[in-house]
Amino acid sequence: MLKIYNTLSREKEVFTPKVEGKVGMYVCGMTVYDYCHIGHARVMVVFDIVARYLRYSGYDLTYVRNVTDIDDKIIQRANENKEEISELTERFIDAMHEDERELSVLPPDIEPRATKSMDDIILMITALFEKGLAYTGSNGDVFYAVDKFANYGALSGKKLDELQAGERVDVNLAKKNPFDFVLWKKSKVDEPYWNSPWGRGRPGWHIECSAMATRCLGHHFDIHGGGMDLQFPHHENEIAQSEGATGEKFVNVWMHNGFVRINEEKMSKSLGNFFTVREVLKQYRAEIVRFFVLSSHYRSPLNYSDEQLDDAGSAVTRLYTALRGVVVATDVQATDYTLRFKQAMDDDFNTAVAVAVLFDMARELNKIKNNDVELAAQLAAELKELSSVLGILQDDPDEFLKTADGTQDSGLAEQAIEALIAQRIAAKKNKDWALADKIRDDLKAQGIVLEDVATGTSWRYE
Repeated sequence: MLKIYNTLSREKEVFTPKVEGKVGMYVCGMTVYDYCHIGHARVMVVFDIVARYLRYSGYDLTYVRNVTDIDDKIIQRANENKEEISELTERFIDAMHEDERELSVLPPDIEPRATKSMDDIILMITALFEKGLAYTGSNGDVFYAVDKFANYGALSGKKLDELQAGERVDVNLAKKNPFDFVLWKKSKVDEPYWNSPWGRGRPGWHIECSAMATRCLGHHFDIHGGGMDLQFPHHENEIAQSEGATGEKFVNVWMHNGFVRINEEKMSKSLGNFFTVREVLKQYRAEIVRFFVLSSHYRSPLNYSDEQLDDAGSAVTRLYTALRGVVVATDVQATDYTLRFKQAMDDDFNTAVAVAVLFDMARELNKIKNNDVELAAQLAAELKELSSVLGILQDDPDEFLKTADGTQDSGLAEQAIEALIAQRIAAKKNKDWALADKIRDDLKAQGIVLEDVATGTSWRYE
């Protein structure tokens, strides 16, 4: 029985989809003006695993993740680069998809773009005007009147009177209330624009997601996800807009993943303490980065460091080492391990506990693989299947273990390593233990670990 922590209710709830057997899930995607950083990678991987597990559990899932391809930052970056906005956004959308593929993130079923959703955005703003929830400010911008929406603050736990008393906000004399937010921005000179009943302009960020989500999944759907930083005001505003316009409940379950931190500080572009996915993949394999993300519970903070990624690399290596040399059975027979794995994932997608189950399987596999070939083959098949739900351990173990990590190069070709192993085997036969040890130590000094097993000697990068 799947339970998900719902930010709206602040507790784990038994997941009951709106339509039995079907799930609609919307996740806030990237604003495409730069390369994705590790914080973005966490969102990608977390909700990819949620999608994989829902499908593994038998649900017919429609997964929607949007692209924000028009906003202030995009306009500013295009101006700085002296390039067309569409050129900038297409380049970074392509880069995002490349990063996604590297991290074994499956594409969403639907990937709407803000610039291609203008009709839906204008219709929703029109509905908000009809409900008395929108107004045109003195500067020509269209605003949402938050004090007209009774449940504003339910998601974040913030109340308007407390916000007004305790938080600083930008003073905008065009607004009736400091916490009213923009639905439609009147175009400035040399800015892109779309025609609307309120004049030329472009949408505010919040309305884009409301319009895209409801168009793709209907007025009321099952799961809405994103980073914890979006809870307020973005998701709060989405609720106000969507429920205000449709008169229906917007989302049943709100999921928010925790921050990626560097030296206990949130990673963000504004703080300048971020690493792009591309930078990290120059040092670490994509599967190691993915494992690093899923080794912690999605709601927990994730502290980024070389040490953490090195640990993730060692962990993935241990799992592949267990699978090495085992012929994997074609049929998967579920055992108690599968039950334990499902129990972990059913408890709010607890990947940290699910990974611990995989390591228990790997330990047993190491014990039996040289003694019980058939049982080892079945266990390996089960391990591979459960790992696929997490999007890991799908490479050939030999290929993984014999390929230097990231961009590192041992300096030795595979043929030369195999020749040295043959020399060592000959030395052991001749009882020349000193030479055998020297060959092992020389290889280890170059980052190559030898492993003596019943079938001979295998090697891997350290």
